[in-house]
Amino acid sequence: MTKSFAETAMELGGKSQEESVSIGKMDTADDQVEGLFEDKHQTKNSPVYKAVWDREFPSKQFFEFDFHRPNSQKLINCLSIIEECKNEGTLYDGVKLSEHLLNALSKAGYFGLLVPLPDKPAISFSEFSSFLTDVAKLEPSVAGMCSIHGCIGSVDPVRTFGNDYQKDKFLPGLSDGTLLSAFALTEPCAGSDLTALKTYATIDGDDYALNGTKLFITNVHYGGLVSVVCRIDGKPQVLLVEIPDRDTDTFKIGHYKIHALARLNNNSLAFTNHRVPKENLIQLDKGDGLTVAYHGLNLGRISLCANASGCMKVMLASMIPWGQYRETYGQPIMHRELVQERIGKLAGYIFSSDALVAWCSGLIDKGYRGELECIIAKTFGSECQKEAAIDLCMKTHGGRSFLGGHIIGDNVHDLLAPLIYEGEGDMLNMAFFKSLVKEHGKTFFEPVGQLMSNLKKKSPSPMDIVRNYQTFMPYVNWMVKEMFLPKRGIRPIGLNANLVNHANFAIKGLQKSGREVSALMRKHQLRLADRQCRMSILSRKIQNLTTMMATVCYAFAKPYGMNAQ
Repeated sequence: MTKSFAETAMELGGKSQEESVSIGKMDTADDQVEGLFEDKHQTKNSPVYKAVWDREFPSKQFFEFDFHRPNSQKLINCLSIIEECKNEGTLYDGVKLSEHLLNALSKAGYFGLLVPLPDKPAISFSEFSSFLTDVAKLEPSVAGMCSIHGCIGSVDPVRTFGNDYQKDKFLPGLSDGTLLSAFALTEPCAGSDLTALKTYATIDGDDYALNGTKLFITNVHYGGLVSVVCRIDGKPQVLLVEIPDRDTDTFKIGHYKIHALARLNNNSLAFTNHRVPKENLIQLDKGDGLTVAYHGLNLGRISLCANASGCMKVMLASMIPWGQYRETYGQPIMHRELVQERIGKLAGYIFSSDALVAWCSGLIDKGYRGELECIIAKTFGSECQKEAAIDLCMKTHGGRSFLGGHIIGDNVHDLLAPLIYEGEGDMLNMAFFKSLVKEHGKTFFEPVGQLMSNLKKKSPSPMDIVRNYQTFMPYVNWMVKEMFLPKRGIRPIGLNANLVNHANFAIKGLQKSGREVSALMRKHQLRLADRQCRMSILSRKIQNLTTMMATVCYAFAKPYGMNAQ
């Protein structure tokens, strides 16, 4: 089996076999997800990748937006149900979302928005993500539940990878809400390291016997469906497990106190020789359970940013009247520059989050994988929501933020938890960097690394390197072009004059960043994996430039006239 770029780099860098193999498995899973997409829609042809590495800025890929508002009767009905339950005080049964709400949303088709059925096609992801923002403005937990169900629960695994039997069996229930779904990946000792899975299943007659424990699994319901990542014959696989109506001798839902997600069901799962029909195994021609897991994460990352936008809009809506009402030294605090800055900054965060959601969703609908772009949406949305909650909204409201009924006091853990969901932010910065450099590294650095590793074994002389000069020439040629041949940007004709400078700044920064990335790789070479902070800093810089460009293009394209001179 051919080793992945990451495994080869780790080995050449002197890492242990265990670490190299583990990282290699995750990198291979990533490659297998790439293989699910047409070449033109893979990461190497994505807008961010081309903006960094290509000689011509991919203007068309940045300027295309699809604007959607919830205008279908189904979406309007769902919003009305949530608003009505909120006004009536029937959103919750105690702490959790109420059965009354869930039943009403099920009848309205809320859980089937992303489920394709012969008589009910799924809506576009652009429509779905825009709708989620409006749901989050009413109740973020309801939006989160739908995102988990449709993006990283069982809908995407069955819709994308299931066979005809599995689709016929599960999609109707996933659509009408009788099968609320979850995805069980995390374990007590397996989080960011997805290869450390201990849960396993062995074939036993017509069934698999499933054993192990899963932790922090959101949306787990008795009678629901959970996609469980487990080891089968030593390989990660996904079993579709129909949850019993109650705890049994072979299955138990574990309950614990968790401050975030208090309105949803976030629990542990324990399996002891639990029987699962062998027909419930998701089988892939290429790939394994990690491939299935990776595929749905990008949808969840966009949804997280959409949810963050809705939450920040509620914060902004609370800050403006408070700023007008609250006085200090005879003046409303709205007249104070610090408060004005907070409100302006929050409005900007909301607009940029909406831009990333619209842009990334449009890429998904066009068939792109969107790995780099969706990581940007997730990290930006979650970090902005954190700052909005702590540094902007809480500080403006002061001590009242901690009263019951306040958006911060009641939801502070939920507002911070997205920093961890769908990949912890700093780990995603590393993943972003890895995806961005993979092709460049395989093309130019891997051959040089192999050569230097082989020469090192026999105490090389300078003449050994000279004799192998051809190995270095592809990279030398690339560097010459980068240094002496100009890159082509875009001419942002028609942009509001205030936006042109921002566009040009972002374009120049993105086009220059390829050399910065390559210089970092050249400087640290096989030890680059140990320079996490340096990689993270450069990763965030590229992400911020991309966010700036996406926001500028969104402002230009928005139909309500921000592009007017």
